[in-house]
Amino acid sequence: MTNGNRKLDIVLALGAAALTLVPWYRIEGGFFGFGWIADFPSTAATAPGLLQITNHGKIWLIGVVLFLALAGLGRSLRDPALRGRGLVLAGALGLLFLSLQGLAIGFTGWTWTISENLFGMLADGQPSMGAGAILMSMVFVLLVAFGLAERGAMKGDAFIVGSIAMLVFLVTVFVFYPIGSMFVGAVQDFDGSFNPDSFIRNAQDPGIWSLGCVSGGERCGVAWRTLLLAIMTALGSTLLGLAFALLSTRTRFPYKKGLRLLTVLPIITPPFVIGLALTLLFGRAGVVTEAISGLIGLEPGRWLYGLTGIWIAQVLSFTPISFLVLIGVVEGVSPSMEEASQTLRADRWRTFVRVSLPLMKPGLANAFLIGFIESMADFGNPLVLGGSHGVLSTEIFFAVVGSQNDPSRAAVLAIVLLCFTLSAFLAQRLWLSGKNFATVTGKGDNGVHIALPRGLSVAVHAVAIPWMIFTVVVYGMILFGGFVKTWGLDNSLTFDHYARAFSIGFENGGIAWTGVAWNSFWTTMEIALVSAPLTAAVGLLTAYIIVRQKFAGRNLFEFALMMSFAIPGTVIGVSYIMAFNLPPVEMTGTALILIACFVFRNMPVGVRGGIAAMSQLDKSLDEASLTLRADSFRTIRKVILPLMRPAINAALVYSFVRAITSISAVIFLVSAQYNMATSYIVGLVENGEYGVAIAYSSMLIVVMLAVITGFQFLVGERRLRRENRVAGGPRTPSVAIGQEKTA
Repeated sequence: MTNGNRKLDIVLALGAAALTLVPWYRIEGGFFGFGWIADFPSTAATAPGLLQITNHGKIWLIGVVLFLALAGLGRSLRDPALRGRGLVLAGALGLLFLSLQGLAIGFTGWTWTISENLFGMLADGQPSMGAGAILMSMVFVLLVAFGLAERGAMKGDAFIVGSIAMLVFLVTVFVFYPIGSMFVGAVQDFDGSFNPDSFIRNAQDPGIWSLGCVSGGERCGVAWRTLLLAIMTALGSTLLGLAFALLSTRTRFPYKKGLRLLTVLPIITPPFVIGLALTLLFGRAGVVTEAISGLIGLEPGRWLYGLTGIWIAQVLSFTPISFLVLIGVVEGVSPSMEEASQTLRADRWRTFVRVSLPLMKPGLANAFLIGFIESMADFGNPLVLGGSHGVLSTEIFFAVVGSQNDPSRAAVLAIVLLCFTLSAFLAQRLWLSGKNFATVTGKGDNGVHIALPRGLSVAVHAVAIPWMIFTVVVYGMILFGGFVKTWGLDNSLTFDHYARAFSIGFENGGIAWTGVAWNSFWTTMEIALVSAPLTAAVGLLTAYIIVRQKFAGRNLFEFALMMSFAIPGTVIGVSYIMAFNLPPVEMTGTALILIACFVFRNMPVGVRGGIAAMSQLDKSLDEASLTLRADSFRTIRKVILPLMRPAINAALVYSFVRAITSISAVIFLVSAQYNMATSYIVGLVENGEYGVAIAYSSMLIVVMLAVITGFQFLVGERRLRRENRVAGGPRTPSVAIGQEKTA
């Protein structure tokens, strides 16, 4: 029996298990609570698929059994091409049938009028899909993938084809399906009939497209304001991120560890906390504003509340993302190439401009794209500092939950945002197309990076050091706010806020978590620690497939992944509620919907960071491994992953902190049982408990720093060149390429 057939047999066995060993429909108490085991398989709520057909009247599920049986018959065929065609047909038809019956049949019967007209009334409906149905859908996806591999797709590599098929399936379910559900609702009346009038009216709204600021009017439309802000934020965060990366890797700056800490701090802070700190510093009654007013008698203004304030907060928030993306790219530039340039009598400035900087293009392009998309999708900073200058994300939020309650307007604004994101994506692709940026090969590299040109070194220090001081001041204000009675009014010191949030007692011989924040804190930690590794794994696997594999629709696939990152969290949250509140997939009120939201919302950062890192790894490394008869999975595990440690660390760090600090999507998806930290902090702010909110935020920052340090320790560092073990001693190879750095 061949290895491919063993994999196919395992998948078929999983299909049989989905029909016989687990509940087919959703368990109210949760599948992993295992409370259903006591009633399995006797009741209709816990019965597996086969018993649902024979004992509980769900006759339509017989189609699932027939398509799985068809795949079993295809397994017995000896001709690989014929066997592959049969598997593809069985898997595709089975998945289509499973999806259609789930959408068409709801709790009480048919959900589509056309189905009722064709087949008549149903005596009973069905609940949402459960473990059995979900497992069966994955089985059908893998059957399609294995069938394509049998027919020679991707050189018959079942792992690669299966990964692509599963990623396409998951992105369809957790990105396209929710957004599609929201857009369909935007062109429907309350009775479900088609009515695009509201959609057309909103698309022509001058409040979106007005160019009044150019023609002498009061202001431009929200689309142009958002676009200008996104470009300025992307430029600022990319330049600052590059300055920090150069300062950290190419200079003798004595406080590099402190620099890394400061560049990470803004990203692990809830965005509205930074907005509050900036308000305390530069608002009408801010510390800096009052000091300047007292010195020169200048009337306090409202300059902070608008695009300027949003831009400062966004650059402060998103520069760390650029730094995390760029530091691995800057480190990955081969010193040998720089030394070769100097050997040809090029000075340090010419070497940097003509050799080093062009090799950083993938990282620069990805950092700019991420900064652009982050600015487009940002919600917290514009909500706190925007004032009357709304941007697309806040306008969408108010269109959904405000007094207007206009889903058509929200859909129009979301489409505008996607158009801007698509334009940035295509521009980045065009800039990088047809170029090779590989600098890491299988050969050892003895060199060290050249020092920066003196003028550039001075400029980097001049930009980075003031920004570091500014960051310290902002976080000093945040820390100060947690220890005063009333922030900005009564500055007497107190520990009451921390005691109220995180007090601990002892009851019945055990620890009692008596603080008001503990419940949401532990829930947040659990969900973040589960979603972060999943996000990193899915993102980096996707990056490997995009960079190393060629298949039809690759560019469309890459853009589809970025789309989840480009859509504001408000839209993601609302679309998830609309899509997953009813059959066929019901997840509202569970931890699963939060994990799915975080994984597919934050995955593009792992994808972009992985693409930037993969662009520097020579393809001959993969080819050498495959030539030595290693399969794709072993090549990824043994060769690629050790060389992508900076990208792995960036994906883990970013996905973890975003799971903790995200607010725009989470505020729609939390429940009484699963309440996240940010939504709880927003509730504190709304109730005027600023001290407790700041104390909670400060505690989150400390915890995230500790977990980030743990991620760095677990992932390690990649080694790209040989270094001396003893200063002044002979140059000897100390660690092989790709190994973890040791003392």
